[in-house]
Amino acid sequence: MQMANIPNLMPALPEIVIALGVLTLLMLGVFVKRTNIVRTISYACIILLLVAIPLMLISSEERASTFGGVFIVDNYTLYIKTFILLSASAVILISKNYIEMQAIEFFEFPILIVLATLGMMMMVSSNDFLGLYLSIELQSLALYVVAAFQRNSARSSEAGLKYFVLGALSSGLMLYGISLIYGFAGSTSFDILAQVIIYPDGMRPAAGIIVGLVFIMAGFAFKISAVPFHMWTPDVYEGAPTPVTALFALAPKIAAMGLLIRTMVVPFGDLGSEWQQIIIFMALASMGLGAFAAINQKNIKRMMAYSSIGHMGYALIGLAAAGVVDDISARNHGIQAMLVYLGIYIFMNVGTFSCILLMKREGRMVEGIDDLAGLSKTSPGLAIIFSIFMFSMAGIPPLAGFLGKLYIFESAINANLHLLAIFGVLASVVGAFYYIRIVKVMYFDPPIDTLDITIPIEVRSILIITGFITIFLILYPMPLIIGAEHAAAALFIK
Repeated sequence: MQMANIPNLMPALPEIVIALGVLTLLMLGVFVKRTNIVRTISYACIILLLVAIPLMLISSEERASTFGGVFIVDNYTLYIKTFILLSASAVILISKNYIEMQAIEFFEFPILIVLATLGMMMMVSSNDFLGLYLSIELQSLALYVVAAFQRNSARSSEAGLKYFVLGALSSGLMLYGISLIYGFAGSTSFDILAQVIIYPDGMRPAAGIIVGLVFIMAGFAFKISAVPFHMWTPDVYEGAPTPVTALFALAPKIAAMGLLIRTMVVPFGDLGSEWQQIIIFMALASMGLGAFAAINQKNIKRMMAYSSIGHMGYALIGLAAAGVVDDISARNHGIQAMLVYLGIYIFMNVGTFSCILLMKREGRMVEGIDDLAGLSKTSPGLAIIFSIFMFSMAGIPPLAGFLGKLYIFESAINANLHLLAIFGVLASVVGAFYYIRIVKVMYFDPPIDTLDITIPIEVRSILIITGFITIFLILYPMPLIIGAEHAAAALFIK
């Protein structure tokens, strides 16, 4: 009897270490009864996530696959996973004081975030639709729980239920699309599909493949909260605990975007003219909604929800540029611009949510934009750093957000998508209003009740790092740009 070959585990070493580490921490939390066990587990989770970054560098090759080609690592996965790990670590770090204050200090909280992160890392490395679906479910199951983690809050329970129901719907749509693709193309492997789905000039692809592709894109639109499947975002962002809102705005977004790019470019690269139209519509609608719907918002978390919808619209411009099949340069530049934008988006949002987590009065969290009135007088340092993040998200030079939008609009022009670039600029101008409104409230509105501003050392360190990058990235953006360039090039290596 012939024994089965043991797969090469080195490409998946970071994921294996995280999985074993999180199981160990779970048993530690269950069996060790100590008062400060939550704090210990939180720090251990952060260390576990950060250790995975050098492990990726050790185990990385130009292109390696394992588990029968289902799991793949290359420069592209390295780039995306680095930002996923950094953002998840930052969320655990800034949430520590919040969960203590809200009496939800349970050891399961950081562990669930790490489990969700594990699913996100597997998403990015998926090279098969079956691996894609399983990794999405691993991420989603953990996120359903953390969304409703504040059990004594009706808003949090509602947010968890909404996210669960609509997340299940999106998974169902995606699974139906995958089944159609498998039925018409005969495989779920990205590499095999890339060889099968090739249509010479003048030939149309099978209708079943196009329909399947549309369903898959609808599922992705849910995950990245792009219009028209954005409906869960404002309610979930507002109702979920603030650190969970920060998590939703960061790591799952970049993971889903990373997977969307690979799915569109690798197996369906030759169908660029088919899916480009859908991406353009999603980009236009998301930018428009994100710009106009946020104007009247009073709750800052709800405003950030519409802001994230708008930012995903800007990022999708790069993917639309990558849909130009006959221009390799435009495709590369589109993906590179998208990756640069996502990297900058992570830094800006980590800093912004760190500021939002400091909004409390008399031991209670407050979320109204008007609650920031007079912050420049009571805490001038926080007002300055908050203003920097707002100006950056508005895309005002010379801050990092301007650099991201510049690259995105340039990629659209290179791909001859001039109307998309013009609409993006106009939406950016409109969107700048509600970011600048927050600055106006902090500096020019009289304070009603002052906030209790105490900045823990963890949040302070995050604010310093993200603020420094946001201000000075324009002076030396090359590490981010070169990393994005290598990542984009890796997608086209056969």
